[in-house]
Formats: sequence, structure tokens, C-alpha cells
Amino acid sequence: MHLGSTSEAAFEGEQPTERADDRLTIGAISIVAGIVTNVLHEGVGHGLTALATGATSGVLTTVAWSSAFDSRLVEAGGTLVNLVAALGFWLLRASVPRSMAVRYFLLIAFAFNLFSGTGYLFFSGVTDFGDWAFVISGLHPHWLWRMALTAVGAASYYGAALAVGIGLVRFVGVSRERATRLRKLTTIPYFAAIGLSSVAALMNPLGIHLLWQSALPATAGGQSGLLWLRYYIPRDAAPQRGEAFLRRNYPWVLVAAILALVFVVLVGPGITLRR
Repeated sequence: MHLGSTSEAAFEGEQPTERADDRLTIGAISIVAGIVTNVLHEGVGHGLTALATGATSGVLTTVAWSSAFDSRLVEAGGTLVNLVAALGFWLLRASVPRSMAVRYFLLIAFAFNLFSGTGYLFFSGVTDFGDWAFVISGLHPHWLWRMALTAVGAASYYGAALAVGIGLVRFVGVSRERATRLRKLTTIPYFAAIGLSSVAALMNPLGIHLLWQSALPATAGGQSGLLWLRYYIPRDAAPQRGEAFLRRNYPWVLVAAILALVFVVLVGPGITLRR
């Protein structure tokens, strides 16, 4: 299915306004990007890594992978896969020269994966909880490893915010002077991701505590760069193409609705994977 809108090209030359971008389409694209990011982290990074390195089976939910086998590689896998995926989405941008919807999807998927990867380092360093707390457990001096995680996480997260902001201007084509547009194109994905992850987390069989310990910190905290990155976009960043805007795109809305239903109803309560 082609997810770009055939009407977008007709609007490439129009001057966008603060109300031009369709909120429903922004939300739909964000939901698809959020599901992709979550499945890459939990399903590929943790689940498939575990199955490939020693686990015979495990339960995959939207908030965690659970199996009898665990290792530092399995715990680090979610972050590493998100970072690799972020690079992949960034490289793909060159192959989509016209469709505003697809360009925006690639940018938001890049942002979600990059913020997830870098944010987890900072989170585990500060709280001594989560994937990377397990990775550094038993390493001495522990306080130094935590400090290193925190420092690397903070620096890389700030770099991620700069990269996403620059990409939003240069690749998607949103002028940094259009503060209202920038806020709209970044805050809607943030709250869409929180809503999706929260609803799906309520269905998980491992306990409601994972909503507070995993789903919300990973989303509300991990993606918080979307709320403030516009203030740090370099002044010399400029669109590399004429500004365009997102019209109502029903194929994206339909795909988002189907994937969200599968994500919440099937993956939320947990699915068993075996090798």
C-alpha cells in the first residue's frame, strides 16, 4: 500500500499556515512510528536476541520481554537495536524526495528510536534501574560506571535532540521561525506515544507496576526531547526544499488504527515466542 498522499505534490508550493497540518494524520503517523520503535526494542532487541543466544521461549509484551534466560547482551539489545534503527531511518530519508507523509514518518521514527536509545543510558545511570543497570551490574567501581552512563546518556541525548531538530527543518522542510508549526509537529507525537504505550501497558500480564516503572518512563521521559528541541535548533538550519504540510491522509489513519488494535489487543496481553 502506498502511504503517501497523491494530493501532497499539489500543495508543495503553497505557504503553510499554523493550522495547515492535519492533527489526525500527525497522530496516525506517530502511532505507527511508536509501534515500530517498541517492537524493535522489545521484540527484536530483547526477544529475538534472547532466542538467538540461549532462550527457548519467552513472553513478549509492549512493556517487557520475559524469559528464563537473560544476559548483558539481551538487556543491551533493546537500546542497540533502537540506535541501529535510528541510523537506518536517517539513511532512508534520501530515497523519499517528495512525499511529505513518508518524510515525516521517517523523521519521527528516527526521533523515537534515537531518543529511546540515548535516553535509556541516562535513565539507568541516574536511577540504577532498567536495562543498562543490569548491563553494568557487578562491574566495579559501580558508582563510576553509573556516572559514565549518566554522562554519556546526557551528552548523546542532547546530540539526539539537535539531530532531530535539524532533520525536522532540513529534511521535513519546517522553517525554524515557525514556532507554532514546530510545536505542533513535535508535541502531538509525544502525547500520541504516551497514550498508546499507556493503554497497551494496562493489558500486560506482568503487573500494573510496569506501567509506572517501564512504559511511562520510557515514553514520557525518553521522548521528552520532542517538547524542547525546537529551542536548540541551530540558527543556520534551513529547509533544503520548499515548505510543505501534511494534508488528511486516510491510508495512514487506517494503517495506524489497525496496527494500534493489534498492538494493544494482541501484544499488550503478551504473546509467547519460541525457537
